[in-house]
Amino acid sequence: MKKISLIMLSVALMACANKQVRLEDECRYNPQQTEFAFWSDIAEQMEVRIYDDANAAHVIALQKDANDFWHATVKGDLAGKYYTVRSYQNGAWGQESPGIFAKAVSINGTRAAILDMQSINPAGWENDQRPPMSDPTDIVVYETHIRDFTMSPNSGVVNKGKFAGMAESVGYLAELGITHLQILPMFDYGSIDETTLVKGKYNWGYDPVNYNVPEGGYSSNPYDPSARIREAKAMIMALHSAGIRVVMDVVYNHTYDAMGCALGRVVPYYFYRMNEDGTYANGSGCGNETASDHPMMRQFMVESVCYWAKEYHVDGFRFDLMGIHDQETMRQIRAALDEIDPTILTYGEGWAAMAPAYPYEELAMKQWTYLMPRVGAFSDDIRNALIGSPFDSERGFASGKAESRDAVCFGLVGGINYKDNLFGEGWSGEPMQHVSYITCHDNYCLRDRIEVSAKDEDHATKLRMNKLAQTAVLVSQGMSFIYGGEELYRSKKGIDNSYQSPDSINIIPWENKEEYASLLDYYRQMIAIRRAHKGFRLGSADAVNEHVAFLPTDNKSLIIYQIKDLEGIDSAKSLVVLLNGSAESVEANVSETQYIVLAHDGEADAKGLGELHTDRVVVEPYSATILAEK
Repeated sequence: MKKISLIMLSVALMACANKQVRLEDECRYNPQQTEFAFWSDIAEQMEVRIYDDANAAHVIALQKDANDFWHATVKGDLAGKYYTVRSYQNGAWGQESPGIFAKAVSINGTRAAILDMQSINPAGWENDQRPPMSDPTDIVVYETHIRDFTMSPNSGVVNKGKFAGMAESVGYLAELGITHLQILPMFDYGSIDETTLVKGKYNWGYDPVNYNVPEGGYSSNPYDPSARIREAKAMIMALHSAGIRVVMDVVYNHTYDAMGCALGRVVPYYFYRMNEDGTYANGSGCGNETASDHPMMRQFMVESVCYWAKEYHVDGFRFDLMGIHDQETMRQIRAALDEIDPTILTYGEGWAAMAPAYPYEELAMKQWTYLMPRVGAFSDDIRNALIGSPFDSERGFASGKAESRDAVCFGLVGGINYKDNLFGEGWSGEPMQHVSYITCHDNYCLRDRIEVSAKDEDHATKLRMNKLAQTAVLVSQGMSFIYGGEELYRSKKGIDNSYQSPDSINIIPWENKEEYASLLDYYRQMIAIRRAHKGFRLGSADAVNEHVAFLPTDNKSLIIYQIKDLEGIDSAKSLVVLLNGSAESVEANVSETQYIVLAHDGEADAKGLGELHTDRVVVEPYSATILAEK
């Protein structure tokens, strides 16, 4: 390696004691010069290495300012070149890395690329806009993995396994009626070798390497640093054009390799929580946990989500193992996103894999959700109540366990403190903080879960259980969340952790569209019913307490959920949902008035299946009846 010559490039070292520098500003390019700024509070020296090709590097010493940022400005147009940074401490130089805030990288993310970001935007990007959204409870989230959704021979997609393939698929998603597409990790992750993509290795992607760069394996050419950026933006633009917002699954709680990634190489140990014996804390169960409570890790997380929201027009963030992060960081993330667009969504898993090395009462755990306004959490309460815990083979309400009725009702009201604490203490301050779901990429998919807990039931009964469980999710007052492929009766062949299973296990079974057309239509219609009736998404705890009631019944397998006094709120004067979690038909009393039947006996239609002019309703086994008062 050779020291850079002033003849080749003019280097101006800057002392920026009075200038506030962001972590995002590691590399600021323009055709006249590129500014570098890397943070380290422990380095004795730092240098940036600029690569013209694979081997030769120009080495530039960096100068430290009063805020522990190390700077250099390199004159000339560096577009198309690569760089790495390394630090000197304890008598030795550390390993090179692309920096903690690389925005473009070489194949497999080993070096950062210098690009003119504006010049590589897809055509029309400047006109891209977020689809309108009035209230978070209007949301119906659909979760998928780019490879799952596009790889099947029956997908009809040309660009299989790619950002471009998802862009081809927007018609189906728009027809389904969802509002948000949650995509499993699409940042640069470590478990897939981008030089061997033809081998078709599969992974969900929860192993972060470069947090602020799209994954190269989803691009048409991972050797071209611009391709992944342009194609990720084109996918988002296509979804926006179809009226669908994009939620990015973010994994700030751990890294793929603590000392092999930029966070560990640039400033060893700082970005992680450590045990007293000097080992890495492991709340993630993946070998390390990050320290969101450390000021620069917190700043990194805030800047990172804001970068994706501004540069890529991402509309929401799902935080993996959010319970590892501290509450204050989540509040600051929410505040920063509000300055960009208050309709950007934030929610996550309100738990950790193992006990984090931080005071429990200060973590972003589910039970503290009410302390983080407008940050939501997945509700394992309604999940477990409807289909049973993923950690045993017990049934849930939707598969015949009457004892789960009250827990289902807790989920229906959005996990709030409901009248007289009827269903126990709530953990969400508002319904939008309660993410109602029964399945996601983790654990069994719905078909397989029912096979485990109700294996002796016939096929038709299992389908009824499927519809009943999803109905409860879609009429709940919280945000509704659906795992992609459930509407096509997907199975993962009994595998409950398919993070590295092959395509044959994970792909969406598009060939099921014909065989399970009635199930797909039921999902479409239930989404349409939810979106047509504001009564199912009242939006505030006060409104839920005012308008929601549960009508008395001696049958513990029956829920009669009423949303009343809706004049001026909904096109219906009231809504009544009857959920029968038993193998027998049941009769129920409702108010004697005229109703439009929106759903009954496994069928649904937002325009109505017919009318009811009696106060007696028969609810068929493992099914829902939904009535809208005229």
